[in-house]
Parts: sequence; structure tokens; C-alpha cells
Amino acid sequence: MQTTTAIIILAAGKSSRLGHPKQLLPFKGKSLINHCIETAKKVSAHVLVTTGAERMRIESEIKDDAVLVVHNPEWEEGMASSIRHGLSYLTENLQNITSVIFMVCDQPFVSVELLHNLIVEQEKTLKSIVASYYSEIAGTPVLFDKSIFPELMELTGDIGARKIITRHKDNLATVAFPLGNVDMDTAEDYRKLMMQKDLL
Repeated sequence: MQTTTAIIILAAGKSSRLGHPKQLLPFKGKSLINHCIETAKKVSAHVLVTTGAERMRIESEIKDDAVLVVHNPEWEEGMASSIRHGLSYLTENLQNITSVIFMVCDQPFVSVELLHNLIVEQEKTLKSIVASYYSEIAGTPVLFDKSIFPELMELTGDIGARKIITRHKDNLATVAFPLGNVDMDTAEDYRKLMMQKDLL
């Protein structure tokens, strides 16, 4: 399925609580970063990965030459800097992009169906934001129409785009993602993940 929706995978974090890059953790026979890339590429022809901490290790892990890789030298600021760097690259180089989905590496149960549903929901409702819904929050993966791009470019710090989602709650649609709260901030999180990976 080819669309004008690009996908940005935010992979610049240090994984300080885990102690080593979560992007490189094995999952279903491949690293998490490659698992995310393979999922994203089945939905969009335009997939971009932002790197930061452990840049060389993560970039060398990405084997697909068709994937755009953008280094974020301001990664220590937090997630907002990766959003800005990734989105800036896309808007400067791919003028036909009308919306962007942001993914993170530590939600391993993101599926092709979920990403597809975000796009379909936006087309159906014409809402500017379509977020995944889990644990009573609207979060990642999240789709933003290009009308929201200027606000995304103004983000700062480590809070991501949640305040934009909250600000536009009247222009928000959601898609259920029951396993969206499964992440890997700690070694214990990863151990639990490996026990339930067959749920995917």
C-alpha cells in the first residue's frame, strides 16, 4: 500500500534505565529497530529513522538502504528534538507528504494493521490527529496531518507531542491498541515482553 503518509521511527534515546540500546534488543528473530522498520515499510514507501545516542551501532544495524536515516545531534534534549529533525528532513525533501505517523522502538506489538487503521481513520474522519488508544491515553503510534506540522516543529524538551494531542482533543480520532502499554524501559520489562511475544 503506497500512501502520502510518511512514518518516522524515533530511535535516538539512550535507554538509560535499561542500560543498553533497546533498539538493538532481539525480538522475533531480529532487532527491535529492524522489526519496526519492516512493519513500517509495509504501510508506507517513506520510512525515516532518527538516531542519536549510540548512533553508529544503531545505524550499522539498519540494513535497508531505502530507509532514510537522520542523525539528531540534539538528542539529549529529548523526544521533541527528534520529532523536529525528522519532520524537518521530510518536509524539505518530500513535498508530497500530507501526513506523518510517529513510532517509537519500544512498542513491539505495533502491527501493519494498526498503522493502516490510523491512515484509514484519518481518511474517514478527516481529523488532523489520529492516535493509538491504550491505558486510557491517546499516544503513539500517532498520525498528524500536515496542518499540525508547524506546531510539531515548535516542540521542545522530552514530552513528545502529547501536549499537542491534548490541545487538539476536538480534532482527534483514536484507534484501539490494547498492547500499546507494553514497552521496554527496564530489563524486567524486556523479560515480560519475551514471555508474551506470541500474542502478536
